[in-house]
Amino acid sequence: MLKDKIADSGLTQESIADAMGISRCTFYRKMKKEGNTFTVQEMNRMIKFISLTKEEAAKIFLILK
Repeated sequence: MLKDKIADSGLTQESIADAMGISRCTFYRKMKKEGNTFTVQEMNRMIKFISLTKEEAAKIFLILK
């Protein structure tokens, strides 16, 4: 779901990694684990950068799948 939201926003995974201040390799590794290893600070940065709603963020990051 996170990959879809990134694509829908017109952004790339690379641009999000850069905006978050983490390496692209680290970002990809965290994405492979379905976002379960992002820190709270990283999640908050993504929520703002991608403009996720509270409901979308909860579904993506709080394992409400």
